Amino acid sequence: MPQPLPDDAINRELGALPGWVRAGEEIVRTFDRGNFNGSIAFVNAIATAANNADHHPDIAIAWNKVTVRLSSHDAHGLTERDFALARAIDALA
Repeated sequence: MPQPLPDDAINRELGALPGWVRAGEEIVRTFDRGNFNGSIAFVNAIATAANNADHHPDIAIAWNKVTVRLSSHDAHGLTERDFALARAIDALA
């Protein structure tokens, strides 16, 4: 099972991920995709990356905005896999 990262490692990782913020035991980012179709296409791309990583974020869609929340629930905190998926999602954006 993955181990939660200490706060200093989380802060270091967040420093390398502009737009992502910590919200308790999650990292969160909202992406503007321009319109509903852009949002849906982006969510589908995230779903593929998440399935490949076997790590699934919480995703909310609001017309042109997609909010992604990452946390390792089984580790009860943030792990390296959360930041790896955040980097993959940023690459898709």
